[in-house]
Amino acid sequence: MSDILQKFDAQTLGLCLASAIFGAAVSYFLTSRSMPLVLNTDHEKEKPKVCTNVDIEDLTPGTNAYCRCWKSKKFPYCDGSHNKHNAATGDNLGPLLVNKE
Repeated sequence: MSDILQKFDAQTLGLCLASAIFGAAVSYFLTSRSMPLVLNTDHEKEKPKVCTNVDIEDLTPGTNAYCRCWKSKKFPYCDGSHNKHNAATGDNLGPLLVNKE
């Protein structure tokens, strides 16, 4: 092994080391991005699943907006937080709209 290392000059060894570090960084970035994305970051995290049940009688007349982005401070109701998310990410999230006549 030392015979092989003696054949390379310092510049070549530095380039090899830099390439190895770059490869490790790219590998880390690609594997960390392939992990599942967690959408719900703070609503009812103690529950195994968040389910919201709304009785039709409890709806106010007109349009009722429900959050689908998990960023609303009034969850399960929409407060428009998706607009900031959409501007930052180019996404097109919007609320679930339920009409009661």
